[in-house]
Amino acid sequence: MLQTPHSLVATKPRNLLAGCVSPQVKKSAGFSLVEIMVAMVISLLGMLIMLQVYSNSEAQKRTTAGGDDAQNAGAIALYGLQRDIQQSGWGISSINLLGCNAQLRAGPPAVTLNAIAPVTINHASITGQDANTDTLVIVSGNSNGGQEGDTVTSQLLGNSVFTVASPNEFTAGDMVIARTTALPASCTVDTVISVVGANVTVTIGLAGMTSGTLFNLGRAQKIRAYAIRGGNLTLCDYTANDCGLAANNANTAIWVPIANNIVSMKAQYGRDTNAVPMDGIVDIYDKVTPTTACGWVRTSSIRVALVARNSQSVQAGVTPIAPVWAGSLTVAVAAPLPATVADPIDISLSNANWQNYRHKVFQTLVPIRNITVKGVQTGC
Repeated sequence: MLQTPHSLVATKPRNLLAGCVSPQVKKSAGFSLVEIMVAMVISLLGMLIMLQVYSNSEAQKRTTAGGDDAQNAGAIALYGLQRDIQQSGWGISSINLLGCNAQLRAGPPAVTLNAIAPVTINHASITGQDANTDTLVIVSGNSNGGQEGDTVTSQLLGNSVFTVASPNEFTAGDMVIARTTALPASCTVDTVISVVGANVTVTIGLAGMTSGTLFNLGRAQKIRAYAIRGGNLTLCDYTANDCGLAANNANTAIWVPIANNIVSMKAQYGRDTNAVPMDGIVDIYDKVTPTTACGWVRTSSIRVALVARNSQSVQAGVTPIAPVWAGSLTVAVAAPLPATVADPIDISLSNANWQNYRHKVFQTLVPIRNITVKGVQTGC
């Protein structure tokens, strides 16, 4: 049997496409539109929450920082007032000088501080302060001389040279107050030019000083006025400016802001109302300004309060009522406690939204040491 050659064996044609597999289409990667929208909503909610937390945190920080600023401003301002009041009266505590109308400068324009005293509440010369707030005028010197002054035995050269009993108490550059013996007494604040022997030469001079008295205030005397203006505690130096001139009230170079966000200042005299003779014990706190030298001698302390406000509005009604201080309520006399004539704090005009701010009251009672050390004065 013949075999068919292999080469002659009919073969089945190969399917050329049999080994070719059609490429499989892969599923697309990523998010669907719905998934993207859901993610966006979640992201926006997260951002809103984070921004709200941040806003609340910043508001809390501002409130805390504002409260700290108010605390610092109030404490520092009260410390400065307390220091000035404690030093007040040095050089002018003599009963022969208290209440005198002191001409500070001859001018023009002339500047006179009427009824000179250690501390005066609401001095008639000061105007334009914020409504329902008090003002203070504080006077003190720093001389090393006697507080009762030096007697002038004679005058020379157009009344500008005073012959005194104790010339060693004066040096060139000292500020002095010359007071006559005639009534009503004239008082002139002057500056010593030179001291030669027993003669003290001053810049201006004052007639009628024979047998008068020359009081030495030293070189670092202070005549300062304090007032609340525009929600700030301001200071005016009477030795350099006319603090009583209404045209100067808005001048921040004259009435210099020294503490921000101080919206009120209250003050009261501590007075001895005992019948003559005085006993030196405070019987009442009120605002009755003395009109005589004995009245000033009987005024041995000052009670003062400052109201500080934080700089940021917090929330409506955070201060439902006005702050109170020791002088807010009337207190009847009940020995040994003194009486009080009510003088409440009123900050309703400081800001239309004053109830949306936090307030802090700083108060103290300051003895006028240069008056108290004099004790009971004869005839008072």
